Amino acid sequence: MILKKLVFVLFVLSGLIMHAQKNIYESNRFDELSQDHEILAIIPFLAKLELEQKISKDELKQLAKREGNAVQDALETYFSKRKKRKKFNVEFQNIDDTNALLAQNNITYENIDIYTVKQLSEILNVDGIISGNLDLNILLSKGVPTDFNFLDYFNGSSDYGRIGIKISDGTSGKLLWKYEKQINKKTGKNTSELIDKMMKLASKKFPYDKEKKKKKKRG
Repeated sequence: MILKKLVFVLFVLSGLIMHAQKNIYESNRFDELSQDHEILAIIPFLAKLELEQKISKDELKQLAKREGNAVQDALETYFSKRKKRKKFNVEFQNIDDTNALLAQNNITYENIDIYTVKQLSEILNVDGIISGNLDLNILLSKGVPTDFNFLDYFNGSSDYGRIGIKISDGTSGKLLWKYEKQINKKTGKNTSELIDKMMKLASKKFPYDKEKKKKKKRG
């Protein structure tokens, strides 16, 4: 019985990893464009909220900003915790420095989308930009319901939106890597857990992993 349960768990995990890898894009020019990369900046994610409760436009903008900043913070935490263990071949700019430099150049959450990757990279003095989008029907930073209801997976009430993470080259502005994932009860109870789980699933495909680069060279 225990063996059957173990096999089932392994089957589910392998399915999740394969699904995660299908949602990952990596440019065939990644090595060429990223060979001189030393530091990347994580900027606030752009969030689009479609909440059930009625709130003012101003409040909706503030909530969207909070959600976007929460992902920026969660990604920094993820990379910081795993940098020594994973031995990334790049550094990640402190998000306090990133946000301070953006503010000094009058770049706000409301207007950051009018700037190009090349412009942002020059302002932040980095080699590449980590950015992304959130589409949510809940406030992920506040947490999501964790009670399990099997019927939720059939009627769609467990779907809370979608997240896309991308890395772009600062010099050319070209998209280098992208990972998209549906957000639901299985992906984590809050922003930090979501980022931690999805990046773990994508870890074998994360392009700045030194171990991955060694394997590619040996191959």
